[in-house]
Amino acid sequence: MGCCCQEMENHCKDENLDLNLLKDILDEYRDQAGSLVTVLQKAQDIYGYLPLTVLRYIAEEMKVKPAQVYGVATFYTQFRLTPVGKYVILLCQGTACHVNGSERIETALCQELKIKPGETTPDKLFTLTNVACLGCCSLAPVMMINGQAYGPLTPDKAVSIVKDIYANEQQASEGGEES
Repeated sequence: MGCCCQEMENHCKDENLDLNLLKDILDEYRDQAGSLVTVLQKAQDIYGYLPLTVLRYIAEEMKVKPAQVYGVATFYTQFRLTPVGKYVILLCQGTACHVNGSERIETALCQELKIKPGETTPDKLFTLTNVACLGCCSLAPVMMINGQAYGPLTPDKAVSIVKDIYANEQQASEGGEES
């Protein structure tokens, strides 16, 4: 079979989703040439990632081949084909961070979270992703969690930040937040 359908199924987690959430987006962009990236961005904003069902639906509604949609979704690193945790940790591996010990930060976070880069914790709380550069070289080594930069880091500092977030999440889920 000369298409990417099997590859799509191997790499995309699928769920039962409400595709009606895409209606307004598709109505707005359906006939606009070059709007596929925008549609995928908005779909990912809705679902948190791009499930296979969504990719197929977008292809059908925009009258483009599924291979084209999948190609765009896999070409750009901004797109995710699997769900991510509530907290996305972007760990910088750029030159300044590398020279200042980002590999040790990665090792410490992987040990603490019991995941590898690119994975999500079983409780769906954290996703760890290595990135080429966060543009925060003066904070090297640095990580960003949901848009908040942390640095300069040591392995202990990085683990402490993650533990603090986890503790806050536990406290919130137990109804222990104080006013």
